[in-house]
Amino acid sequence: MPESSDVFPARLRAAREKRGLTQGELAKRAGLQVSAISHFETGTRKPSFDNLRRLADALDVTTDYLLGRTEEFDGSVAAAKLHRHGANLTATDLELTEQFIKLLEKRNKEREQS
Repeated sequence: MPESSDVFPARLRAAREKRGLTQGELAKRAGLQVSAISHFETGTRKPSFDNLRRLADALDVTTDYLLGRTEEFDGSVAAAKLHRHGANLTATDLELTEQFIKLLEKRNKEREQS
C-alpha cells in the first residue's frame, strides 16, 4: 500500500473532481487559498491537520479516505458521524435511528427491484 503522502494528492483531486468542484470552489468551501489547493494536489505541500479536516468537510469525505486509509468514497462520512454522536443519544433515540436506517434500506431495495 502506498504511503498516505503519496495517496493524498491523488485522492484530493479525485474527490474534488467527483464533487464537480474547481480548485477555487473547493478553496472557498474549505476557507483556504486556491494556491494551497494547487500545492496539495501536486504534492508540493502537505496540509496541517486543521486544513485536512476542512478539506474533508468541504468534500464530504472522511480524512481516512483522503489519506488512503479506506477505499470508501461515499457513505463512510454518514456512518462516521453516527458513530461519533451515538454516545450522546438515548437508548430510545438509538432504537429510532436503527429503525429509520432499516426503513431506508428497505426503500432502496424496493427501488432497485422496480
